[in-house]
Amino acid sequence: MKKGIVILFAATLGLAACNNYKKGPGGLMYQIHKSGGNEKIKEGDIVKINFIQKTEKDSTIVSTFDLGQPQVFPVGKKAYDGDMNDVLYLFGEGDSATFKLNLDTMAKHSGQPKPPANAKDTYMVFTVKIEKVLKKAAGEADTTFQKKAQEFFQKDYQATIAKLKDSEAGKIKKFVADNNLKTQTTASGLQYVINAQGSAQKPVAGDTIMLNYTGKLLNKKADGKDNIFDTSVESIAKAAGKYNAMAKYAPRPFTIGAAIPGFDEAYQLIGKGGKITVIIPSALGYGEGGQPQAGITPFSPLCFDIEIVDIKKPTAQAGATIAPITPAAPVKK
Repeated sequence: MKKGIVILFAATLGLAACNNYKKGPGGLMYQIHKSGGNEKIKEGDIVKINFIQKTEKDSTIVSTFDLGQPQVFPVGKKAYDGDMNDVLYLFGEGDSATFKLNLDTMAKHSGQPKPPANAKDTYMVFTVKIEKVLKKAAGEADTTFQKKAQEFFQKDYQATIAKLKDSEAGKIKKFVADNNLKTQTTASGLQYVINAQGSAQKPVAGDTIMLNYTGKLLNKKADGKDNIFDTSVESIAKAAGKYNAMAKYAPRPFTIGAAIPGFDEAYQLIGKGGKITVIIPSALGYGEGGQPQAGITPFSPLCFDIEIVDIKKPTAQAGATIAPITPAAPVKK
């Protein structure tokens, strides 16, 4: 995977220097950085692709490399010249390329306005690596091909999950070393560094604990920045490209037992005003299921920086359990 990222970004840097795009239908622009020399993708093929989607001003919208989740999908019939399927017909297995989809063409044929992130752009920019193309054999029945594809990609997925599981301990060890963390470890396997102990008042069952926190994956993003998936701090959300205008950025309420086990355990180690950095192994997080909507893959260890801003005691009117006010990643499923 790292090799793939290096190839793509080296190609992207070269592209910036020469800007040598070919013109395609519907205002499409594309450049193939590396060709695998294989047969081009056709309608009905099933593909596995890694990609980076950016605005024309080079702001990353989504990267499957950062998420560790290649996309698998059947290639459909093109709806118009220069649409996403039309682009894929240009490439084959092993190819890496950058292409620009014309947003005006997309808007014209879809009847939908430009996405907010691209409102002032002419193009939406993708850098892709075609990891696998599964082709239907001549005369092969649709049912046979679909069964073959399902079995292939299920096996491929299981192999990916096994690699993620086997690599977890190494990810944690590397993260600790790279960040020069002097961690302590609890009986559960939680690793932590207390940055500020806080007061003697610690959370107990029934309290509402007001927390500021930032959660990130242990791997850096392709641009070298922290791979943040959730935060209660507005400035951090904006810097990480995770800002949501609908979210309320402020200390968020938790009660013991309402979050994933590692998160719950972490903030109970400090008092009011305390700050802690904690590394949560997947067994104390989202385990083998992950949290796909937050970009957390199976067997992903997590890092959280947590601060207890306040501890509120229950009153006769207040309930004992308060869920976070946004669908934050620490929420227990």
